[in-house]
Amino acid sequence: MAVKHTPTGVVHQGTKGGTTGCGKNTKERSEHWVNSHEKITCEKNGCKN
Repeated sequence: MAVKHTPTGVVHQGTKGGTTGCGKNTKERSEHWVNSHEKITCEKNGCKN
């Protein structure tokens, strides 16, 4: 599953209410995160791989 950071438009691996593949906590400022089915665009380790 993917989760999108709405202010930046970057799509990460993970789900809202947890942690992304690259280690971002989606519980902090949860209004900035939405579950998505878009292609992952984050280039950091954990999301990209």
